[in-house]
Amino acid sequence: MSLVVSSLSLAFGEHRVLSDVSFEIAPGEIVALVGPSGSGKSTLLSLLTGALSPDSGSISFDGSEVAGRSRPFAYMPQRDVLLPWRRILDNAALGVEVAGASRASARSAVAPLFSRFGLAGTEKLFPRQLSGGMRQRVSFLRTVAQDKPVLLLDEPFGALDAITRDELQRWLLEIWAENGWSILLITHDIREAVRMADRVLVLPRTAGPLADPVHVTREIPRIDGFVTDPRVPALEEELHSRLRRA
Repeated sequence: MSLVVSSLSLAFGEHRVLSDVSFEIAPGEIVALVGPSGSGKSTLLSLLTGALSPDSGSISFDGSEVAGRSRPFAYMPQRDVLLPWRRILDNAALGVEVAGASRASARSAVAPLFSRFGLAGTEKLFPRQLSGGMRQRVSFLRTVAQDKPVLLLDEPFGALDAITRDELQRWLLEIWAENGWSILLITHDIREAVRMADRVLVLPRTAGPLADPVHVTREIPRIDGFVTDPRVPALEEELHSRLRRA
């Protein structure tokens, strides 16, 4: 069940934000999208989630065009945006509730996931009582609990310190390996893109089509041994070069 984005274009008045953007994500593939500030990364996510409509182009999944509210995507924003007045269990259940389940049913659906996500014992706490890394785990649980085949992750670790970021990257890769979701990862972190993705797409600052993707050989280990792998610096330099040209 592949996600196919074909020739998406969008302008706000005379300002063209995206032009002729096309890419595909295969089942179980992680694709990272990088680009200069203002290149339209967040706008692209808004088109995928349906918050915006393109001027032209199409989005299809499993051979059918995606339209309306029924979409195969679960979106995780950059910040955890947990509701401070709701306990952690109710925050995690929120996406399921929004999809139409009762609060009780939503709680029952997400409660068994707490142990697997390293959150056992936090169910009755409030967001202010958790660290930034733990709040991001709750946000990710809330995202995957919606049971969608494609995850849209917008800078999920950008606000975290380096040690916590490394821990959560490892954790996310382990969870992903068990479930095989397709993932579109928006990131400003070149090293994160190389570590996480099978392919890296570069969005140009001036609206236009994507260049050929940078393929990351997955002979490079994602977890242990990644930092010391001699192929990583060359890939990072290639991406930095593309970003400079973009």
